Amino acid sequence: MAYIKSVENCPDQNPRLKNWSPGKDPEKKVLIKKGDLFRLNSDATVHSITIQDGGLLVFGDDKDGSKNITLRTRFILIKDGGMLHVGAEKCRYKSKATIILYGKSNEDADVPEFGKKFIGVGPEGTLELHGHQKLSWTLLSKSVNFSGLACGHYAFKKNFSRGLNVRVIDQDTASVLEVLKFDTHEFSEESLKLQNLLKNRSPGRIIAIAVGDSAAKNLLEETRVTIQNLLGSKFVRGLSYRQAWALVGVIGGGNSSCNESVRDYENHSTGGKALAQKEFFTVDGQKFVVRAFSEWNDGVPISGFQVEPVGGVILNLLDDVSSWEPGDRIVVASTDYSMYQTEEFTVLPCPECTKHQVKVKEKPQYPHVGEVIDGVDMRAEVGVLTRNILIKGETENTCYREKECQFFNYDTFGGHIKILKNFTSVHLSYVELKQMGQQQIGSYPVHFHLCGDVDEKGGYSSKTYLDGLSIHHCFSRCVTIHATNGLLIKDTIGYDTLGHCFFIEDGIEQRNTLFHNLGLVTKPGTILPTDRNSTMCTGIRDKVYGSYVPVPATDCMAVSTFWISHPNNHLISNAAAGSQDAGIWYLFHKIATGDSHSLGIETKSELTPLGIFYNNRVHSNFKAGLFIDKGVKTTNASADDPREYLCLDNNARFRPHQDADPEKPRVAALIDGLISFKNNDHGAWVRGGDILIQNSGFADNGIGLTFASDGSFPNDEGASQVVSESLFIGESKNYGFHGGQNKYTGSGGIDNKVRTLPRNRTFPIRGFQIYDGPIHLTKCTFRNFVPTPDRFTSAIGFLMKNPWQMTPRNNISLVKFGPNVSLKAFFGKPGPWFEEVDLDGDKNSIFHDLDGSVTGYKDTYVGRMDNYLIQHPKCINNTEWNGVICSGTYAQVYVQTWNGQNLSMTIVRDEYPSNPMVLKGINQRAVFQQYQPVVMLQKGYTIHWNGKAPNVTYLYLINFNKNDWIRVGLCYQPNTDFTIVLETFQRKSSALSSKVERYTPVSSMLELEKNRSDKKFYFDNSTGLLFLFLQAKYNRDGHSYCSSQGCERIKIVTKDSAKGVSNCMAKAYPKYYQGPAVIKQMPVKTTVPCTKCGTTQMVFTSDPHKNYLLVQINLSGKNELSGSQQAFISVNNTMFSFKDNGILVVVVDACTGTVSGNHLFSGVDIKRVGGYLMSGIPQRSVVLLSTRGKVEIPNNLSDALKCLGTAKPPYLQSNGSVAFLGFRGNFKPSWVKLFTSPSGHELIQIEKYIPLQLEEYGCTRAIKSRRKDLDLLKKATRSH
Repeated sequence: MAYIKSVENCPDQNPRLKNWSPGKDPEKKVLIKKGDLFRLNSDATVHSITIQDGGLLVFGDDKDGSKNITLRTRFILIKDGGMLHVGAEKCRYKSKATIILYGKSNEDADVPEFGKKFIGVGPEGTLELHGHQKLSWTLLSKSVNFSGLACGHYAFKKNFSRGLNVRVIDQDTASVLEVLKFDTHEFSEESLKLQNLLKNRSPGRIIAIAVGDSAAKNLLEETRVTIQNLLGSKFVRGLSYRQAWALVGVIGGGNSSCNESVRDYENHSTGGKALAQKEFFTVDGQKFVVRAFSEWNDGVPISGFQVEPVGGVILNLLDDVSSWEPGDRIVVASTDYSMYQTEEFTVLPCPECTKHQVKVKEKPQYPHVGEVIDGVDMRAEVGVLTRNILIKGETENTCYREKECQFFNYDTFGGHIKILKNFTSVHLSYVELKQMGQQQIGSYPVHFHLCGDVDEKGGYSSKTYLDGLSIHHCFSRCVTIHATNGLLIKDTIGYDTLGHCFFIEDGIEQRNTLFHNLGLVTKPGTILPTDRNSTMCTGIRDKVYGSYVPVPATDCMAVSTFWISHPNNHLISNAAAGSQDAGIWYLFHKIATGDSHSLGIETKSELTPLGIFYNNRVHSNFKAGLFIDKGVKTTNASADDPREYLCLDNNARFRPHQDADPEKPRVAALIDGLISFKNNDHGAWVRGGDILIQNSGFADNGIGLTFASDGSFPNDEGASQVVSESLFIGESKNYGFHGGQNKYTGSGGIDNKVRTLPRNRTFPIRGFQIYDGPIHLTKCTFRNFVPTPDRFTSAIGFLMKNPWQMTPRNNISLVKFGPNVSLKAFFGKPGPWFEEVDLDGDKNSIFHDLDGSVTGYKDTYVGRMDNYLIQHPKCINNTEWNGVICSGTYAQVYVQTWNGQNLSMTIVRDEYPSNPMVLKGINQRAVFQQYQPVVMLQKGYTIHWNGKAPNVTYLYLINFNKNDWIRVGLCYQPNTDFTIVLETFQRKSSALSSKVERYTPVSSMLELEKNRSDKKFYFDNSTGLLFLFLQAKYNRDGHSYCSSQGCERIKIVTKDSAKGVSNCMAKAYPKYYQGPAVIKQMPVKTTVPCTKCGTTQMVFTSDPHKNYLLVQINLSGKNELSGSQQAFISVNNTMFSFKDNGILVVVVDACTGTVSGNHLFSGVDIKRVGGYLMSGIPQRSVVLLSTRGKVEIPNNLSDALKCLGTAKPPYLQSNGSVAFLGFRGNFKPSWVKLFTSPSGHELIQIEKYIPLQLEEYGCTRAIKSRRKDLDLLKKATRSH
């Protein structure tokens, strides 16, 4: 018992342990067996270690964590009762432990089942590694600027720039305000200009001066005196010909604020630089240096300036990061389209930092967003990579294996950890894995291999877990879950790896929980086709059949940070922050694959309900943030299908049902709380099955969200997809930054600023893309969709180049469009990306505006403007949308033909014979063909062909309700004989109902029209038109395309008729022309604003348990602007306006969010504002301040702003404009912000989301917010 307790608590304190020092012998093969209980206390190098039969190896530790033990070995094998302990869950390892796995791929023989260079856990083995606990990852709480300064760094260097080169620098922001040159060598007027400049600049401004070439000849004495008096220079009075001089000083600062240097000119040189430099700090607290330099070097005069941060850059973070230590390496994710803007930094000592801050050594090369923008949480993830237990693969300096070297210029043969079935105990926490994984199947940083159930269900009293791991700079995946169920992976980072990162392998793995993990920079690998990029895809062909060349876009190019091959796994609060292809990809294996295939386990993955999906975020992925679709090929390459086994395949359709039984009710898959931004192609592509997306935010994606079902009939009859309570942002105020493999920039957004772009500058950005159906978009808000001359940017759009069906049952309701949505919907136009817009689905694009919240016309349908199958004379064209708004009732007719290759079908409405629709079908070359037009009901149509009419034609009544009807005339050659029957077809079983009703001919149209429900047809031999009515006999249930009895279809069979083109248009009209008539009148346009439209949520964040305050300030330097341009402060959309010019202060309780004060200081009262801010505001208050018009800023306002959170009293221009967000309390929040602008500027709009009820504010909350994520974690991991 004492032994067990010591292992649980502090394994190295077990009194039975013997100190063990094997030394450094790379040939020594160590066997630790029964009776061997070893404590490793010093560095060691051995060939290998096998621990078995009750043998125990423990890493030594001490109280102060001063041990530093490195063990080098080719492998460690733990089996048959063997145990390896480094720390324990209740006694974490304090020192530094490093296990280095060494060896090349061509050295030594493989160990059976494990290979080379591994830590392996076999049956009855125990592996317990428990490092020092530290926060694994968090989010930025304040944006990080490029170089660390809001304005970026400044650098200038030039030869032969004669005279005095001058820079005027803002002391509060470090921005260079003026770039000037005064040729005081040649012109005395230039000297006077410089003198006037200095006299007219405000006290406190930073001035940097550097001589270029020579400046002394006409530098007037009075100017020299001015420089001496205003800037404190000691050398300027004696400045001589070609003397190098540099100065950095402050207007009115005197000699104490001045730094200068001078060097004499001799023999074409000054013998080095005259360098002046002085440090300052910004109003945000960032230290920066201003440098000026001047010199002659080998006859060349050189001068220049630098403004850059100094002494490190402080990062502000959402959580307590006091566990991060100096020397730790951290990674900050990209918040742009390219994952290659991810950056690594080294933590510096920072005594001045709060527990929510760290200082880093390196200067950021890219900006990283640290705030909620336009309502969507775009804060960069920040993870710490360093742990005090390190397992590392030792690698060679160069690549040496030819197979890998064609794709990688570095060694990819790292170490790996592999766990087999029936292990005794495996728990890893706060361990760092670096240079792990190998570009071959089965060797991954952490690999649970065929382990079965590893939780209580598998007999483990302590659930198997990975917690707080840092897996980075690896060569094959991050964590592989292979035929393993019930594993918990939490707080784990997977960064910079090759191939799928968090990888669920064979399609049978279930009940695994991934909680609060971060994956980023997931790069292509070679192992599986789905890992590969285009070059690898076509370059690796050893497993295809014959000479087949893989097609990258359809066979490969699917590498994903989270690769989920079975839906019954749980994803909670994870971040997929950058992958070459997808962030999170759910795919569906038809059968178990790989090693699991022989187990004979039925996957039923397509039918299994989705596990928990809550509060996950996806961004900076090239193909898609979230992708739910497709499967993998489950057969070997053959002549019939030469593609490689496990290549990507479009063979699976997700259709979740209760108990994975298609005969039982459907179970909607719930995607709750997805944050998706800056994904090049799709924010989310989701194919189903019943799927509900809610409480989600999409911003800056090429296409925000696309739902798909199927190109003809939805695979899961009666299913639908819904998105509700979600926000779509077209182009946000996250403008991005060129570089890091961002390829495209251009102007755009509501302010037409230069920004990074998805795809390219002509790509038509869409918020929600309609495809297939049926879909329902409801209670959603759209903002910032503004087209540019280069591209169409629309809130609602359609899949481009679409040959498939588009159901009129796609409907939209209760949606809200912000004022910056100038294109609500767009149906495409010929041009880039859209091409000719002439495929069948393009032409039949349509949606139902249920309540008029899109068009203003309730219960109307919106289709393409040139589609006359759906129109009537009272329809309303919207040329900007290329759309038409119509009242009516609509359905579809599927026209199926056999042996009609390369036939085009023309369908015409009798009321609009001049406007036919030509359809090409879903596959021109196929024996089976299908045309899928949308039709207005209670109308007549004729159908024609560009060749001989098909011998067999089926007319399916799709989305017809009982008694809905249309009349159809099909063109045939004269004297054709017909056999026509009505069938009811069961699609699931491919069975026909026993009752088949035969149609009989009548001799006139009049007789045909007597009773539409009679099974009659009329063949007008003079025109070649076969007429009949399509009228539904049965009701349709829910979202089913077909009736409750099956699909009603009419089968028309003809004998071989005379050859010729079956186009009867010339004879059909005007004979069967009908005057256009309105059946259902257009509604009156709605003028009443919809109060229930749009999402009720104001903000979509990754910490949904927190409340946020929306603050908006319209700041005006003019005396007043009209209408929407007026100045105001708004709190959660409650507006506080200026009644007069002056300073408006609004005070909000930071704990409750209620406004506690609202004061306008104008006229003589303006002088009182400073005193009010310093003494009149209660503790724990958010303070919002704004000016309007030309206001004489009182002197004490600067000191008051410092009391409310600025790092120093800011410089405030008299008559300038000021906006400020501050805090009264014993804490300086990261959101404190000052905006200043010179007098008379145009309107500036400021928007901030401020967190409420933080403990740091001093808020005492009776009841803490329920953490839904933690509740769901308990639910996911409870006993089974």
